[in-house]
Amino acid sequence: MNDSILFFNLDNTTGKVHCNLQGPFPSIVRLWGSQPMAVAGPGTHIGFVTQGPTELSCVAGRFTLQAGMYFRVPGEFHLRGGTGILSTRSDDSGLFCLGGPIEHTGRLRYIDGCSDTLLISPVVCGDPCLNLLHIPPHTRQTAHIHPTLRAGVIVTGTGQCRTPLGSTDLHPGLAFVIPPDCEHSFHTSDDSLLVVAWHPDSDTGPTHDDHPMVNRTIVDGVPASQISEIRT
Repeated sequence: MNDSILFFNLDNTTGKVHCNLQGPFPSIVRLWGSQPMAVAGPGTHIGFVTQGPTELSCVAGRFTLQAGMYFRVPGEFHLRGGTGILSTRSDDSGLFCLGGPIEHTGRLRYIDGCSDTLLISPVVCGDPCLNLLHIPPHTRQTAHIHPTLRAGVIVTGTGQCRTPLGSTDLHPGLAFVIPPDCEHSFHTSDDSLLVVAWHPDSDTGPTHDDHPMVNRTIVDGVPASQISEIRT
């Protein structure tokens, strides 16, 4: 994988591997189109539907997903219909979940007037996650990097992605893979942008010493997280 951002238009290249990154967070990025796709092997797979309906079949059942919905599936499964992006961390084992449709803005403050929603949270701190990024009109985002890969898709709106190598026009259905430490920024004019982005890792989320069950179990006024004698 090179050091520049990779862009792909969603099409009929169902199942084609557009990124296969090894290292501490082994990641695979695929797109799906009109052809059915079977995904086998270990790992946690997180997908976002850009155009539905998409039929998802796995050990949990068979589900019909509309545009703007997303899923996390461990192990093997099948997709039929619609279009979308699928990101896999092959050494992870997450919990099955469905969500959506997405909202028009994020719920958390980010940078430069942008906002973000954590659509799929890490089960344990360090696990993969899926995020919704809202970039308002007339935004000039500060140039920045991420320490690990980012993969995602433009959901609505138009704008530009700028890097030291040049600019790329952004439009709905354009998927991207941003390598680690690749400097970039998103810019808008009269349109806002909605972007869904997958992270192969996280540095926030529940840990053994910090999660709601242990924090909100109180013994004589003291949270169980602070009582080593009774901790598992």
